[in-house]
Amino acid sequence: MHLEIITPDRKVFAGEVTSAQFPGSDGLFEVLNNHAPLISALKAGTITVTSGGGREAFQIEGGVVEVLRNNVTVLAEGVAA
Repeated sequence: MHLEIITPDRKVFAGEVTSAQFPGSDGLFEVLNNHAPLISALKAGTITVTSGGGREAFQIEGGVVEVLRNNVTVLAEGVAA
């Protein structure tokens, strides 16, 4: 599935991933290939992404995630460097 993590000033990540774990407002949840459509608020925390190249983590300050037809878009308020 394709994942994009975007902040108001830049695109932080774009690429193919096998799974992504998000800090939802009600707790952690994971999205895999062919996941049902979803829109969720995100709280400050860590997005963990797994791809063929390994695992990568991004610290976000909150935001929203949309999952639709194997495209996952994260609109983050900010991402810590």
